[in-house]
Amino acid sequence: MQRTILKNKNLIGLINGILIAIAFIGKWTGGSINIFVWSLVAASIIGVAPIAIQAYQALRVKVVSIDVLVTIAVGGAFIIRNFEESAIVTFLFLFGAFLEQRTLNRTRSAIKELTEMAPESALKQGEDGEFQEVEVDDVDVGDILLVKTGAKIPVDGTVIIGEGSINEASITGESIPVRKEKESKVFAGTILDNGTIQIVANRVGEDTTFGRIIELVEEAQDSKSEAERFIDRFSKYYTPAVLVIAFLVWIFSRSIELAITILVLGCPGALVIGVPVSHVAGIGNGASHGVLLKGSEVISDFSRLDSMVFDKTGTLTMGNPSVAEKKYYGDHIEEALGYLASIEKESDHPLAKAVLEDIGPVEYLPVEDTEVIKGEGILATVNGHRLAVGNLALMERENISLGKDARAHIKDLEEGGNSLVLTALDGQLKILMGIRDQIRPGVREDLERIKKLGVKNLIMLSGDNQGTVDAVSSQLGLTEAHGNMLPEDKSAYIKKLIEEKKQIVAFVGDGVNDSPSLALANIGIAMGSGTDVAIETSDVVLMNSDFSRLPHALGLAKVTARNMRQNIIIAIGVVLALLASLLFSQWMNMSIGMLVHEGSILLVILNGMRLLRYRLK
Repeated sequence: MQRTILKNKNLIGLINGILIAIAFIGKWTGGSINIFVWSLVAASIIGVAPIAIQAYQALRVKVVSIDVLVTIAVGGAFIIRNFEESAIVTFLFLFGAFLEQRTLNRTRSAIKELTEMAPESALKQGEDGEFQEVEVDDVDVGDILLVKTGAKIPVDGTVIIGEGSINEASITGESIPVRKEKESKVFAGTILDNGTIQIVANRVGEDTTFGRIIELVEEAQDSKSEAERFIDRFSKYYTPAVLVIAFLVWIFSRSIELAITILVLGCPGALVIGVPVSHVAGIGNGASHGVLLKGSEVISDFSRLDSMVFDKTGTLTMGNPSVAEKKYYGDHIEEALGYLASIEKESDHPLAKAVLEDIGPVEYLPVEDTEVIKGEGILATVNGHRLAVGNLALMERENISLGKDARAHIKDLEEGGNSLVLTALDGQLKILMGIRDQIRPGVREDLERIKKLGVKNLIMLSGDNQGTVDAVSSQLGLTEAHGNMLPEDKSAYIKKLIEEKKQIVAFVGDGVNDSPSLALANIGIAMGSGTDVAIETSDVVLMNSDFSRLPHALGLAKVTARNMRQNIIIAIGVVLALLASLLFSQWMNMSIGMLVHEGSILLVILNGMRLLRYRLK
């Protein structure tokens, strides 16, 4: 019975409103007073039913909710035969609940759109080589799938046959199609605008990037900030306090009508709902713009940021460096290049890829006794020769002799903003390469926007040499730039900013090598195309490594935090104004109080919904 009543709460509100309309129409047209009275009685009884059930359910778990206050107020009005008040209060409360639900659903529209983008079926290759439509849950890692024009990519995978353009808005927030061909990565939930491709499934179900995004955003919406937790605690004690005050007013004034009015006016509905609606709307806006904000606490800290610290490679730069200059020393250079290529082939470091591209095709030889020196380079044996490949620190560690010419070349390359790769063969320097990474287009303008949003310090930390770091810093107008830093050095620097300088610090990195710094900073921001490590370690994820999303993310956090504060002020201000009107005026009554109360709830919801339309100017 209770479930049926609550399920049809909107219908009950409609019937309640019709009965009230019948009562007043009958009264204004000179009809029977009995119709007026009994219509209001019926409206009161029908209207209070779902409210009383919710009050009972709250009391069972020892919570004095708003429903408890309204139920007592309606019951009291009914006892003193003020049927107009009891009927109108129930209608306004039910109508307010209907508007709340309707508008709250709109604030979740961005998330709902995401879930609706989730693919439901796939064309899977069977044992006979034919493709058959199956549910996406029946796809396993390693299956071959066919995707036709206009269809959704069902899983994360790799293109093995064909090419086409894919709309990746569900992942990146960017609607411009991205060209895909053989070996290209594709993501579940994106749409093939044109072409036909076959893919091999790499990740399926909830493990896909799209599945992780939905899970992350839903978790973020369920999380609570310190402000929300405070309001929860406040409401827990405030609502019973209103009940006690109303009781004391009745004891001393002997006016049950005044006591009942205080119950209605003291309802903290707008206060309870104002912060969560801002929170949900802000996260929804971020999700639709390729920015994942992990909860309300993140928004609060992010909005008060003092310093933003950046990794260089792959964050401020493209992460796709190439060899700009090179110098050779002594004999047997071709042999040394072949050994260098054999070592770099086993590395996935961006500089290794640049070296391989520059050397070109060679015969790769077995690499033995490999030793990775963290932050410095690699030691290995190739064809019986001992090689050291890395930066200047590795050469000094291995006591490699550097001549005057080599040191001059190193100085010139560093001043030119190059990262250095030195190769020593059997203790002799043979190859010096200067590798330069291109700065991301538009980064300088994005950093200017971040400064205008109030971030005082823009700092770069990099494992590259200081010359390279200074060159990039001067181009971008950064506050500070520090080179030759190992991962632990970056973490120590961030810890110093937080603990000694008492700053709120964000770290922006690729989510892999910089995981310790991402975790240590107040706000970890990952540039990672939705990779597992980026999503797990960071507080904010910029999908598809799109740096231009960063100013939007910061601006969104600031307006969301401001919106939360506005809603708290509105909610508290309305309650104080209502109580003051009751004490210092003659026109305030229970119906007007409930109307203003519901209006304040609608006002904070509409104020929060403005965040859905936010775009950084």
